[in-house]
This record gives sequence, C-alpha cells and structure tokens, in this order.
Amino acid sequence: MEEFESFVRARSHALIRTAYLLAGDQHRAEDLVQDALIRTHRAWKRLRYSNPEAYTRKVMYHLQISWWRRTRRAEISTGEVPEPTTVPGPRDEEHVAQLALRAALATLPPRQRAVVVLRYFEDLTEAATAEVLGVSVGTVKSQTSKALAKLRAVTALREGAPL
Repeated sequence: MEEFESFVRARSHALIRTAYLLAGDQHRAEDLVQDALIRTHRAWKRLRYSNPEAYTRKVMYHLQISWWRRTRRAEISTGEVPEPTTVPGPRDEEHVAQLALRAALATLPPRQRAVVVLRYFEDLTEAATAEVLGVSVGTVKSQTSKALAKLRAVTALREGAPL
C-alpha cells in the first residue's frame, strides 16, 4: 500500500483545491476528498497501473452531486464582496477576487457548477467532462452556456453594469 500512500501525499492538495471549488466549503471539501480516497483505496489493485487520479476525481464529482441531491438546500450568498479595511495590496486584491469567484460559483445550480469547475478549473475537454459527469457532450455544452450567462449576469449586477 506504499503506492497508495504516495499517491495520497502527492495529489491530496490538488484534490482538495478542486473539491473546494465544487463544494464551496473547506470542511465539505475535505470530507469529499476523504470519501473519494476511501473508494479509490478499495479499488486500488485494479487502478494503480491506470489513472487513479482520474478515478478519484470522478468519484468526487459523483459524491458531490449525490450530496447536492440529498440536501437540496440553497446556498446563501451575501451578494456583495466585503470591502477591505486597509489599503489593498496585491494579496488583498487576490483574496477579494477569490471571494468574488466563490460567491459567483455559489449562485450556479449543481450541474452547472460541476461543468464550470471541470471545464475551466480542471481544464477538461467537453468529452472528458461529459464522461466524468455521465452526460452527453450536448448537455455539457448547454450547461456551460447557461452557467457562463449566469456568471456574466451576476458579475454585471455586482459591478452595477446594465445587463
């Protein structure tokens, strides 16, 4: 099991980053990665010579979608990014941008959010995204289009620009 331990050490940070984008919550992201790694461990003998990271990510996306379906709760967004209390420096501006991104992603329905994370943060192709989510390429295209339109609208509203 040294191979599995090496895999976990090498890829956990990247998996948690992706899970955080999907879940929008650090604790939920850590739980999501842990659950996905448990399932990866169970299948390790058949995965270790193929692509265990792809398998882990696919499990993670499916677990998150299942969680969304079970909870059916609306995410609450404040609608505004808090104003910095000091003169913003490069790190402060980066943090504000991250908060704005998180708030914008939180406005998306689960499938649209998953498509945006896979396509633009994980840099997967439409076909690969469709495979991970178990949907058609046409669904990926339509969900991407709807998600980007909603993100543009949210961004325009926050900036006070007309739609």
